[in-house]
Amino acid sequence: MTVVPGFTGGTLDRADHLRHDPTALAATIDWRARLLRLDGLIPAIADDARLGWTTLTDAPDEAELILLGIGDGRAHFAALLPGLRHDDLPAMRNPALMGALASLAPGEAATYAAARSLIDWHLRHGFCARCGTATTLFRAGWGRSCPQCGAEHFPRVDPVVIMIAEHDGRALLGRGKGWPPGRYSALAGFLEPGESVEEAVAREIHEEAGVRIRDVRYIASQPWPFPSQLMMACVATADDDTLTIDANELEDAIWVPRDEVRRILAGEDGAFIAPPPYAIAHTLLTVWAAG
Repeated sequence: MTVVPGFTGGTLDRADHLRHDPTALAATIDWRARLLRLDGLIPAIADDARLGWTTLTDAPDEAELILLGIGDGRAHFAALLPGLRHDDLPAMRNPALMGALASLAPGEAATYAAARSLIDWHLRHGFCARCGTATTLFRAGWGRSCPQCGAEHFPRVDPVVIMIAEHDGRALLGRGKGWPPGRYSALAGFLEPGESVEEAVAREIHEEAGVRIRDVRYIASQPWPFPSQLMMACVATADDDTLTIDANELEDAIWVPRDEVRRILAGEDGAFIAPPPYAIAHTLLTVWAAG
């Protein structure tokens, strides 16, 4: 089956060559250029379920422009607004943000993901990690440079494994603390230094649920802009179904039969509420349920 996770399928050409050529970049900043419309960092959605855009005249004079890419022959930007703080960013479970993401046309969220991750990164990296001096934006917003020691800093993506352990036709799902009532999802965790994807999958499932696994299979990946992660979805085979839940990591964990996962994904009531379609956990469950 075709696997198209949320936050993928963007259509903008990232135009890396413009990031290295200030003169060519400056030539794209004209009346044709488009500016992503954001309310804080909540995207404006047009009537056609696509991202809302405006002209650069709507950007404050002190705003710094971040090149998102080229589309339809013109440059598309996001604005790093003066005075914006990291604390001002909407949380992932902000109802307005979740509603906007759910209504976006396929592929549109990929552009939003890049914009949100970059703005978040700039707000977190205003000072040089080497010497502490205030840094400045360069490379069309895809880096920051230090005027004191010359260090250059670039956006980073944190790798995360997200996985289903299967046993006897059932999938292992977990529930995090503070999640909406009834919501269960695939287990997940950050890769640690010196660790492969397969090793991280095995470690996280055992740490969180006490289950030993083998035969890790990669399914798909997804950028996740909260703040900037790469989710790598996998399925693994469990040696047994005995659960020993780490209460620091999970509120609960359950084994769910494939037929029930299919019914729940089809919109029927069941043992849990599925993650939203733009989350790769939904994609992972869909692929697994299809067998």
